[in-house]
Amino acid sequence: MDITLTQQAAEHISRHMNKRGKGVGLRLGVKLTGCSGLAYKVDFVDEINPEDHVVEQFGVRVFVDTKSLPFLKGTRIDYRREGLSEGFRFENPNEKASCGCGESFTV
Repeated sequence: MDITLTQQAAEHISRHMNKRGKGVGLRLGVKLTGCSGLAYKVDFVDEINPEDHVVEQFGVRVFVDTKSLPFLKGTRIDYRREGLSEGFRFENPNEKASCGCGESFTV
């Protein structure tokens, strides 16, 4: 089971990479933080790390470091705009629970 992107997420990433004028994709990882233990971290990738796992969909590449991959396998990345709120949504089958504010999760 791999990481997948919706078309909306890919289009959002592509638009922002074009605005930046540089980059080869998006990096998705996890970090220790919050009340549940882990949080998603997202950043642009300007240089490829040869150890990264790479997923390409809709012309966009997502890079995941080897330490984060076990926590993210099977994750679906979507991008939604709802009223004044917009952002990435992660549907992660590994999540066992998340905190009330939605900023962190546990596996």
